[in-house]
Amino acid sequence: MNYPKIGIRPTIDGRLGGVRESLDERTMQQAKAVAALIASELCYPDGSPVQSIIAETCIGGVKEAAACAELFKANNVGVSLTVTPCWCYGSETMDMDPHLPKAVWGFNGTERPGAVYLAAVLAGHTQKGLPAFGIYGKDVQASDATEIPADVREKILNFVRCGLAVSLMRGKSYLSMGGTSMGIAGSVVDSSMWEKWLGMRVEAIDMSEFIGRMKKGIFDQAEYEKALAWVKEHCPEGKDYNSPSSTRSREQIDSEWDDSVKMTLIARDLMIGNPKLAEMGYGEQAHGHNAIAGGFQGQRQWTDHFPNGDFLEAILNSSFDWNGKRAPIIVATENDALNGAGMLFGYLLTNSAQIFADLRTYWSLDAIQQASGKSFTHPLVGDGILHLINSGPAALDGTGEQTDASGKPTMKPFWDISDAEVNKCLQATTWHPSMTEYFPGGGLSTRYRTRGGMLATMIRLNLVDGLGPALQIAEGYTVDLPDDVHDALDQRTNPTWPTTWFSPILTGKGAFTSAYEVMNHWGANHCVMTCGHVGHLYLTLAAMLRIPVYMHNLDDSRVFRPSAWTAFGTADLEGADFRACVNYGPLYGKV
Repeated sequence: MNYPKIGIRPTIDGRLGGVRESLDERTMQQAKAVAALIASELCYPDGSPVQSIIAETCIGGVKEAAACAELFKANNVGVSLTVTPCWCYGSETMDMDPHLPKAVWGFNGTERPGAVYLAAVLAGHTQKGLPAFGIYGKDVQASDATEIPADVREKILNFVRCGLAVSLMRGKSYLSMGGTSMGIAGSVVDSSMWEKWLGMRVEAIDMSEFIGRMKKGIFDQAEYEKALAWVKEHCPEGKDYNSPSSTRSREQIDSEWDDSVKMTLIARDLMIGNPKLAEMGYGEQAHGHNAIAGGFQGQRQWTDHFPNGDFLEAILNSSFDWNGKRAPIIVATENDALNGAGMLFGYLLTNSAQIFADLRTYWSLDAIQQASGKSFTHPLVGDGILHLINSGPAALDGTGEQTDASGKPTMKPFWDISDAEVNKCLQATTWHPSMTEYFPGGGLSTRYRTRGGMLATMIRLNLVDGLGPALQIAEGYTVDLPDDVHDALDQRTNPTWPTTWFSPILTGKGAFTSAYEVMNHWGANHCVMTCGHVGHLYLTLAAMLRIPVYMHNLDDSRVFRPSAWTAFGTADLEGADFRACVNYGPLYGKV
């Protein structure tokens, strides 16, 4: 794919006659060091190194700035990073593209005032309404130093991760497969939000498209046979929890497996296309909808008559299927497009699969003891835990059967997952005939329990009338419960659904005085769980998109937003974020 590149702009003091000549090599060297850092640390969604384009010459004035802008346009640059060790002419050398996420690294050295340029050009960005991130190392370096300090490295990489997510979304689609599910507000898809804040379009198809393709066989027949054989080998069935009067026959369940596999192929083809369909004579259908994310309506108009989308969603959201390891394909349960957007954010920031869940229950320690007959304490748990469970599926990566270098459970980019870890994820998952009273059309539902000890970040994107989208973030940990305690709690709801026990980090402030208050302040019935403590990346991405964050448990030292945000207040960063986002408006909405 022609992925967006990182544009690096080496700016320089343009005065010829000794000044510029003495700085040209040093300035270009700084740009090349940044490009090397990015390529060594960051990957595109397919696992290939992130590529950079460096301006052909150092930028000392407006003519060279314009030449750089043309170079960037010709090379699909999606993120702009200016670097300099010296003073430059701010308004003559700055990047004026209103849509490119932009940052400036001003070298901290006393011989040449890179920091002075940084302050000057950021003032220009603020004055012109073009917010930029400022990167400035804490420690003074010698003028000939070539290493990138650790604090600068971290800010560069975090900025590029988030800027790349912005550029990867732009021009893509969200595919709404069906419409509103069971009155869920998030599945009332708001095209304006996707267009103005994310630079995407909304595509929509009626659920009859699935019926038509299933009846006419508009899917790769050979792949269908391969997938069905894989399912029979790797997707073990678990207990049927239906009552005798609602238990479905073996023949019926086999038919539901067949349809579930077909639905999965069709959903994928609808989103990203499939050249095989063109070979079959379906050239139009082969294109797909250019969708980087989508949602499946399911309940109730579909599931009253046909198998639910649990298998479809679980497998597409996972990092592997019958074809091997691959990038997740983001599909939101119940077509909750707001949760789909959150899943997309998390995936683009980490390149890893995401867990879609209901934020079902707050369990206090007293309630746990009352329900299970056992007292429960845990070093990572305060007043209680949150039960993340879903009436649909979650990515099988969410079992926690992948591990990091220290052996702790994690969720990794597909290229880092071993074959053994794939098998462990599959073995930790059972598939159960869905509860017939919920899903008269049948289907198979996933069941697993996420391993405890995983660093995790729970988020939710909400849509607020008069404000627009707003984000909530809660960092915490997954928690292991003793088997008998888990069973006592888990059996209180549908046992065919995957469970994650989550303990948010409590700060004693605002919504994070207790796990109860986290639950009490949550903005919707759904959430997304991303592996890792990556709340700072969500904060930075939200600022780029002009989406305010109204609940988070991060220390102020981890907050990285455009320098212009300080003009809206420094004592109350949450309030300043709201004022800045309202002032600038959505990234694509004012043009």
